[in-house]
Amino acid sequence: MATTTEHVSLSTENPKSLPWYLIDLPKYLKGFGVLTVIYVSLRLYQGAFAIEHGLDSSEPAFEQYWMRLFYIELVIIAAVASGFWGYLWLSRDRQLDQLAPKEEIRRYFTLTMWISIYTFAVYWAGSYFAEQDNSWHQVAIRDTPFTANHIIEFYFNFPLYVILGGCAWLYARTRLPLYAKGISLPLTLAVFGPFMILVSVGFNEWGHTFWFREEFFAAPIHWGFVIGVWFALGVGGILLQGVTRLIELLDKIEDAE
Repeated sequence: MATTTEHVSLSTENPKSLPWYLIDLPKYLKGFGVLTVIYVSLRLYQGAFAIEHGLDSSEPAFEQYWMRLFYIELVIIAAVASGFWGYLWLSRDRQLDQLAPKEEIRRYFTLTMWISIYTFAVYWAGSYFAEQDNSWHQVAIRDTPFTANHIIEFYFNFPLYVILGGCAWLYARTRLPLYAKGISLPLTLAVFGPFMILVSVGFNEWGHTFWFREEFFAAPIHWGFVIGVWFALGVGGILLQGVTRLIELLDKIEDAE
C-alpha cells in the first residue's frame, strides 16, 4: 500500500493528467463504449435476421443464425464472469486498515463508475430488448423458448448485467473499508433485486408454456420482473452511504493539511 500514496501524488504533479480522483475515468468511458457497441450490434443483428430466419425453430437457418449465437453467448458470459469476478477477488486489498484518505475517495468515485455501468446495462436489457419481447410474442408463434429475442435478452443481456452488478459488489467489498466491515443492505439489494429478474425468467417461460401464450403486461406471471426492478432503488442508499463517508474523509484531509 506504500505505492498507493505515491501513485496519487504523482498523478497530481502532472497538470496534463486527470485529477487523482478520476484516474479510472478512461476505463469507465471505454466500458460505456464497449457496451454500446455490443447492444447496437445485437440489435442490428436482430433487424437483419430475426424475421427472415428467426420465426421457425425447425428450419436449419434457425440453428445457423440463432442457436449458434446462443452457444457463443454462453461461452462469452462464462469467460467474462470468471475473468472479472476472479480478478476482483484475487487482486483484493488485504491492507484496508492502511488506506490513505485520498485513495479511499478515489475508490468511491470508481465504485460510482461501476454502479453506473451496471445500471446502463440494466437499462438496455430492460428497455429496448425487454419491451421488444412483448411485441415479438404478440405477432410470432412461440414454438421454442429460444426465440430470436430471448437468445439475446435472457441468455446474454440479463446475465451480463448480473455480472456487472456482481463486479460493483465485489469492488466495494474488497477495496473499501466501509463495505468490507459488513454487508451493505442498499448495495446488496441493488444487485440482488435485478438478479432475481433473471430467476423470474425461468418461471415466466414455464408459465407461458403451460398456462397461456399471450403477453399481457399486467399478468401476475410478470409481477416478479416489476419487484426486481424496484430493488434497484437501493442505488440511492449506496450514494447516501458513500456521501456520508466522503464527508468524513474530506474532514480528515482538511485536518491533516
